[in-house]
Amino acid sequence: MTNLLRHHLFWPVAALVVLLVANTIARPSFLAITVRDGHLFGAPVDILRTTAPLLLVALGMTLVIATRGIDLSVGAVVAVSGAVALSHIASSPNPDSPVTVLTAVGLALALCVVLGVWNGFLVSVLGIQPIIATLILMTAGRGVAMLITGGMITTVNSEPFKVLGSGFWLGLPVAAVIAFGVFAVVAFVVRRTALGMLLEATGINPAASRLSGVRSKTLTWTVYTASGLFAGLAGLLISADTMAADANNAGLFIELDAILAVVIGGTALSGGKFNLSGTLVGALVIATLERTVTVLGISPLVTPLFMALVVIAVTLLQSPRMRERLTAAARRPVATTPPEPQPAARPDSTEVKAR
Repeated sequence: MTNLLRHHLFWPVAALVVLLVANTIARPSFLAITVRDGHLFGAPVDILRTTAPLLLVALGMTLVIATRGIDLSVGAVVAVSGAVALSHIASSPNPDSPVTVLTAVGLALALCVVLGVWNGFLVSVLGIQPIIATLILMTAGRGVAMLITGGMITTVNSEPFKVLGSGFWLGLPVAAVIAFGVFAVVAFVVRRTALGMLLEATGINPAASRLSGVRSKTLTWTVYTASGLFAGLAGLLISADTMAADANNAGLFIELDAILAVVIGGTALSGGKFNLSGTLVGALVIATLERTVTVLGISPLVTPLFMALVVIAVTLLQSPRMRERLTAAARRPVATTPPEPQPAARPDSTEVKAR
């Protein structure tokens, strides 16, 4: 039991289970999954689809945080990605052409990679603090998206592009297949090669890792580039789901949700060791929490407060001091009532006479 409480995934998974149970109690058919036209439908499937963009952004955020960094610009990159893709499709004479959609996706991802390279250049080459370097793009990125869309909400009608957000493949949402596929590839690369160890070494002590021959600047540049790429892919999924590019609201505050998912998953903001599996569970917790608010009928006015209370509870349970107290409580023996003392037996009268 003590080892179970110490595991970094125990409390996030426990929070996810509690949320699922609460939803099931409020709506007994919550976990029901039906098949329609060969596709899976139900609340769990919707949660997977909702988790997809957040998981992509949180995945890049985990890698950045592992190197003692932070990326506040991912929300703006999401908006830029959707603006570029939909603007290209809207200006095309044939929006339903697969070539048009692939070109739009390629242009959006290429620009997002450039934005990630820009962040990496500011942090690794110029030595600007990550929170300041990414804050620049966080502010300017929305302006770039506004310039691309002309300050208007761009809408399109393209069936091939719509598949990214609301389509199905082998019965599963395409968005979830893309997000979890990218997650599996990244997890394999960082855990089956030396890349993960080098990232942790850079985050624990950048100076020592550099003196040991680790190219810390190159690694830092790489993770910011990957963060921009994943955020751009998330922007495509979001814009394909709504079939609109809103420079003001697309990806708004998604950087905060991504940081929360990383923290809930057990990765410390101080850098070093990171937990991709914890990030996955954290993203599922946040997506399920948003669904719980709707199922339980909580007023939108208090929704942020409800979500904050759940996040605070999970993070407190993951704090080292709280873990020590819970471990000590688990090890503490159960107090038992001592037996009442028995009165001493009086000697028999014949024994007294014999003496």
